[in-house]
Amino acid sequence: MPNEILTTTITDQFARQRLDAVLVELYPEYSRSRLQSWIKSGNVLVNGQQPKAKDKMVGDETIEIHLEHEALDECVAQDIPLDIVYEDDDLIVVNKPIGLVVHPAAGHADGTLQNALLHHDAALAEVPRAGIVHRLDKDTSGLLVVARNLKAHKALVDQLQARTVHREYQAIVLGVVIAGGTVDAPIGRHPRDRKRMAVREDGKQAISHYRVSERYREHTRIKVNLETGRTHQIRVHMSHIHFPLVGDVVYGGRLKLPRGGSEELKQALRDFNRQALHAAKLGLQHPVSRRAMEWETDLPDDMKQLIQILREDAGFDDE
Repeated sequence: MPNEILTTTITDQFARQRLDAVLVELYPEYSRSRLQSWIKSGNVLVNGQQPKAKDKMVGDETIEIHLEHEALDECVAQDIPLDIVYEDDDLIVVNKPIGLVVHPAAGHADGTLQNALLHHDAALAEVPRAGIVHRLDKDTSGLLVVARNLKAHKALVDQLQARTVHREYQAIVLGVVIAGGTVDAPIGRHPRDRKRMAVREDGKQAISHYRVSERYREHTRIKVNLETGRTHQIRVHMSHIHFPLVGDVVYGGRLKLPRGGSEELKQALRDFNRQALHAAKLGLQHPVSRRAMEWETDLPDDMKQLIQILREDAGFDDE
């Protein structure tokens, strides 16, 4: 098919930032290296002129990216089951299971959500990353929206950038959270471990709002609403305020068992080998009809079982 053109206008918030850094922010579905290669090859125009990756933006520039769809053929269709919550001609909402990687990357060449989507709808090969516009970590379950065409793709990316997409997560954290609050702390790559993220002054703005759902003896069930969508944001932010997610060995450190807890609870915590995080609600404006839409999905069985054991350990009476 012929190449498509993505067009956007740079806002004042990106003034004094490098072009390549701005494009990474605006188009997270593409890697920095791919965007830089497109700049170098002349596929990116700024006000109709060929720029350099290091050029600083002022604001109000018009950006055109001439997409090369042939670069998207690396991902092949694979018959992987999908739990589809909703779909129409413009979008698909998937309930991603635990353990499914969203798109191919180092160490995960196939067997991903992207491979599954291409099998479900071959036309998604014409949309960047088979329409995936945001991500969930491999071991985070829950709702994720997929664009089925370029018009829907641009509209959904615009909503994510405008922070109008409502994303509510449920999590279980170590420690008793007294009250809800907001974590406003920038996130960037860890200075020594490039596979991890960290709160750092030169990071990108990251804002998470959390509130208490239920308290246990030494744990808390919380709901978290994302205002931004940085990599590992909830995991990093909750660890930053000393309430790491249960099962998160990357940001939570070694396993901590509750003093005086039942043997059943201790064993359940030993066996819970992923971060206790689920994307429970997703709300957005339909990219074509503009109708407000919202979806909700139930907690996965492992979190339900852990919550039941935490309630029993805390002496709660089941209603």
